[in-house]
Amino acid sequence: MEVILKEDVVNLGKIGELVRVRDGYARNYLLPRGLVLEANKKNLKTFEHHKKIVGDQKQKILRQAQAVGDQLNGVSLVIPMKVGEEGKLFGSVTNIHIEKALKAKGLNVDRRKIQLAEPIKNAGEYNVPVRLSGDITVPLKVSVVSDA
Repeated sequence: MEVILKEDVVNLGKIGELVRVRDGYARNYLLPRGLVLEANKKNLKTFEHHKKIVGDQKQKILRQAQAVGDQLNGVSLVIPMKVGEEGKLFGSVTNIHIEKALKAKGLNVDRRKIQLAEPIKNAGEYNVPVRLSGDITVPLKVSVVSDA
């Protein structure tokens, strides 16, 4: 099935592209979430007409991501946790903890954009990438310290 992307989809394409996907993926995932339009004659004509609007929308999303990236540049978080022997944490720091710490500083970042490979289980300093859009990734300094 050929579809037109209404938003950037990881590992599929960027906004406004015409891509070919499997029928089940389109019907069960992409279409219900409003990420794509089916590429029939009517939608293709409408898409050609709205291509400029989609380009403007892409620029708007990029500007918003740049603005958030500028806000995150130079931000360092300190997350207090209970620490045991040898610097091991009781529990772990996940992207949810990082999202809450960012909200406490007045920054709204969706936790799904915080690219934490695995939960942090030891005290120390970490660089956590935050993927704001397909092209913009900002490193975030996270320090996990003892709450004592």
